[in-house]
Amino acid sequence: MSQAAIAQPQDLENTLYLYLKDGRVTIQMFPQQAPKHVERIKELTREGYYNGKLWHRVIEGFMAQTGSPNGDGIGGSTKPDLQAEFNQMSHIRGVVSMARTMAPNSANAQFFIMLANNPGLDGQYTVWGQVTEGMELVDNIKKGNPAQNGTVTNPDTIVKMTIAADEASPAATK
Repeated sequence: MSQAAIAQPQDLENTLYLYLKDGRVTIQMFPQQAPKHVERIKELTREGYYNGKLWHRVIEGFMAQTGSPNGDGIGGSTKPDLQAEFNQMSHIRGVVSMARTMAPNSANAQFFIMLANNPGLDGQYTVWGQVTEGMELVDNIKKGNPAQNGTVTNPDTIVKMTIAADEASPAATK
């Protein structure tokens, strides 16, 4: 079996490609653990919602957050907030989880990628994915000011985000 075949994700419908300035990050989504959150991420991704979104909050040794409609960390999409789907997944390096307000059922569109392990978040935020390739690219996202809760001046953006199945389909190449 070729190296390319081994590296090919098994479940293309539940694999995200997150394109950053330095290249492509692969994220495996967990529909069994967080079905509504995975569905929302796929829906927004297919609508192009995340394309061009800012990494507005990035804290060295903690996490990188994106998905705010105006890049200020406030709000989400026009869709209703989601009910929490807290699960047994741990917030380890590379985990992707939904951001929310203090209200447990307020996740909408913002998400964060863990830059380091932080089990203190377990059971408080819905984990819906894991970076499987390209974590070094996530590490390169411009960091924010720790004194300003990680707010980033001139932040990096998501170039685009796609579902692997859409890129693999003949319709996606037209």
